Order: sequence, then C-alpha cells, then structure tokens
Amino acid sequence: QVQLVESGGDLVQVGGSLTLSCAASGFSVHEYAMGWFRQAPGKEREEVSCIRNDAEITHYSDSVKGRFIISRESAKNMVYLQMNSLRPEDTAVYYCAAVGSEICIPNMDYWGEGTLVTVSS
Repeated sequence: QVQLVESGGDLVQVGGSLTLSCAASGFSVHEYAMGWFRQAPGKEREEVSCIRNDAEITHYSDSVKGRFIISRESAKNMVYLQMNSLRPEDTAVYYCAAVGSEICIPNMDYWGEGTLVTVSS
C-alpha cells in the first residue's frame, strides 16, 4: 500500500527556517518524480518543487527559488524540503506527492495528508 506521510510543519517567524520530511512506503522514491506542493487559504494548490525520477534534477517555483531545497534520500525512502528565509506568503499546507513519470504534474499519483507551515511576522 502506497503511503506518504509529511512531518515538520510548524509556526516559525519571518526569516526562519524549517525542514519538511516525507516518509514514503509502498514504492521507491528514486523511481518516481517526487514533489512538494502547497495550498494557502483561499488559493489553489501550487507546485513548489520537484525532483525528477531519472536524475537529481530539481525544479522550483519562482516564488521559492534560491530559498528552498528539495532532496531525496533513497536509502531511507525519504524526501525533504529545506525552507529558508521564510516569508508570510509561504504560509500554507504543504503536501508531498509522487508520480510515476519523469517530472511532476498537477495530478500526481499519490498524495500525503499535508503538514501546516505558518510564518508569522
């Protein structure tokens, strides 16, 4: 059974850092494109970052480029999102997702339940 479980969401001050973790089971994270998405209150879900299944090639949305880092630890079947220089607009529920293709797409195959990140000013 495929499962994705996020953790690490918290309340943090502007300029702070957080690292989100995603524990995967039922499949191997290195065989899937793994992504982090977020949904802020009243907004649509958006892709934040993606790491491709075929290589350590990563993608970032313009809003987080240079501040967030996605990584994958295949031995532990984990994916991480290191978030630095956090801003109030980063406040959202963050979701880990997986898709059996090279790159992330809006309709990923599997989703976690999400973890809340709140950035206070």
